[in-house]
Amino acid sequence: MGEESVRDHIAKTRMDPALSPFTGWSRAHWEAVADHWLGQVARYDSPGGALPRLPGRITGDGVRREGMETVGRSFLLAAPRIAGAADVSDPVVQGHLERYSRALLAGTQPGGSETWPRGVTCRLPLTGITNSIVEAANIAFGLHVSREQLWDGLTRPEQRQLADWLRHHARCEVWQNNWQLFPAMAEAFLRSVGEDAAGLQSQRNVARVESWYLGDGWYTDGPEHAVDYYNAWAIHPYLWAWYRMTDTVHTPDGQRHLERLHEFTGSLAHLFASDGSVLHQGRSLTYRTAVLAALWCADASDASALTPGQTRRIASGVLSRFTSQGVGVGAPLTLGWYDAFEPMCQDYSGFGSPYLAGIGFLGLAQPATAPVWTALEQAQPSDQGPFTRPIEPVGWVLRAASDGIVRMANHGSDHATLPVGDDVDRDDPHYAKFGYTTHTAPGTGPAWVDAIDSHFALVDAEGNGSRRSTLRATRVDGALSGSVHVPQFARRALPGCAVTTVTASGDTFEVRAHLVQTDQPWAMREGGYAVADDTPLDSGVFEDGAWVRGRDGLLSAVVALHGWDEDPALAPVPESGEGPGPSAPGARVFAYRDANAFGPHSATPALVGRTGIGKTVVATLHVLERGGAVDPHAWRDRVTVQVDGTLVRIDGLGDDTVAVDLATFVPWDGHAGLTGPRGDAA
Repeated sequence: MGEESVRDHIAKTRMDPALSPFTGWSRAHWEAVADHWLGQVARYDSPGGALPRLPGRITGDGVRREGMETVGRSFLLAAPRIAGAADVSDPVVQGHLERYSRALLAGTQPGGSETWPRGVTCRLPLTGITNSIVEAANIAFGLHVSREQLWDGLTRPEQRQLADWLRHHARCEVWQNNWQLFPAMAEAFLRSVGEDAAGLQSQRNVARVESWYLGDGWYTDGPEHAVDYYNAWAIHPYLWAWYRMTDTVHTPDGQRHLERLHEFTGSLAHLFASDGSVLHQGRSLTYRTAVLAALWCADASDASALTPGQTRRIASGVLSRFTSQGVGVGAPLTLGWYDAFEPMCQDYSGFGSPYLAGIGFLGLAQPATAPVWTALEQAQPSDQGPFTRPIEPVGWVLRAASDGIVRMANHGSDHATLPVGDDVDRDDPHYAKFGYTTHTAPGTGPAWVDAIDSHFALVDAEGNGSRRSTLRATRVDGALSGSVHVPQFARRALPGCAVTTVTASGDTFEVRAHLVQTDQPWAMREGGYAVADDTPLDSGVFEDGAWVRGRDGLLSAVVALHGWDEDPALAPVPESGEGPGPSAPGARVFAYRDANAFGPHSATPALVGRTGIGKTVVATLHVLERGGAVDPHAWRDRVTVQVDGTLVRIDGLGDDTVAVDLATFVPWDGHAGLTGPRGDAA
């Protein structure tokens, strides 16, 4: 099916502004998108249906694993479409039902021509493929959702075959993160349909995940402080399904999880812009609409902090935003965000991975008469003007301005202990930045190597910037948030160095104040938000700042407020070298090609200066706004900063003066970098 015919089909679905005044979307739009996305998978089907070969990347696990993943994940989309259909005899719905019944049996048939690889326990050295455990969970989830239509329609030998495959994966030991829920899901489904689950202990796995709860509805993804959308598309949905399948919803543990799910929906609702854009932070972002799964779960259990009208408004806004940008239009889902962009993806993602997006269609499992489909759309937080929403246990402050863009001050999640690709520094551009937004993405590839956008770095003689890496301490106090990190090069801490950063936010701007502790002078650099577009960006520098602007008017700027004019004699300017070049004092714009998920051309405004010896206080104004004029004088006039030792006073953020002592705001042990080589000081 061509691109235009897909767009035409969706466009011909009647808009309903009376029921949906914000998006115009109805359930019919969701069904149309689901059918088209599933139809794109069917175009590349194998004879048995278990090994579709979509265009795109194949991981080191091989094409058979990718085909299994495509079926398991797209089944998450097919299952609610089948389960919630008003007429299961509808030819389109029947086609989905027949196709996935056939595919599941072909993939789990022992010795068959399209048999999927069986997973192995996640212990090093690995002796086989582990991702089958993930797909066992997805298939169990889908079977639970569509049990009446699919599972109950199988013959007893067919049920035994599927149960045997699930049982194998329910026995596997897995990684100490959200993977704990995957064998638990397989076991829970077996128990729910009366299959043998002797010797399986999913309660242990679930208890382990529940122990990682932080507060405000959020879990860390494993024992380390790694927080991201895995809460929305794995942790909460699979816990929700596990309690239902094991019939433990009404136990104290089951009720506690619903309370946590309630809190989560209340905070998650603040991560979506008024135009449906999703805040771009964390790994596996190619799952896209999977971020909606927890909202549907909460609504189905009457556990949501949102009204049904708010839930649908958020969900339809997100799906309409992605489809309007071409996602799943005319081709299968790609590895990327709006367009295909593999550099933002992890090495475990193959051509079938993006179809975890299907779990974001879980609302279709509810009948068309459910309140979430019949209630009047109601405003989400970013529709209602500026807000500030601290999520203290995570270390985040979310805020929206009058432009509807949502911004995050990130002083919590670092994920720095998880190796990412071949990078020598165990952090990731989607975790390590001081700020994220719904309309910008962090730089990848060469932009990540340079580590400029939304980052503060000490800079060596070749122009290489230090990494933020693991956070030593964090604190959120209302609208203020801060953290401490020890700058690193190549996984080694810089001796005698530490950086405390506090973010204080205004409307379309924020102030980031840094206390830099060093035992020798260093060059330093701070970048603003990276803006991307399909054509080169406009940009400029002025006496104490720089700016970049895309064609749609999105503008990012940085302005030096304090500490960027230290005596040059304290730190001689290095000569040119590899990387972003010499760190001469002043402002610069760093431009890249094919280094940003939001467009092939990207650019970041930045400031370059020098520290002193001991304690240096630095303050920078960061501007991100749509449609604003390039007006450095107006930017400077927005705030006034006064510094007295380590005490920073800021006026212009609101009615009251913000006063913060950088030396005491974030309590920590005070031990700066003590190990590793000194490195090349600038």
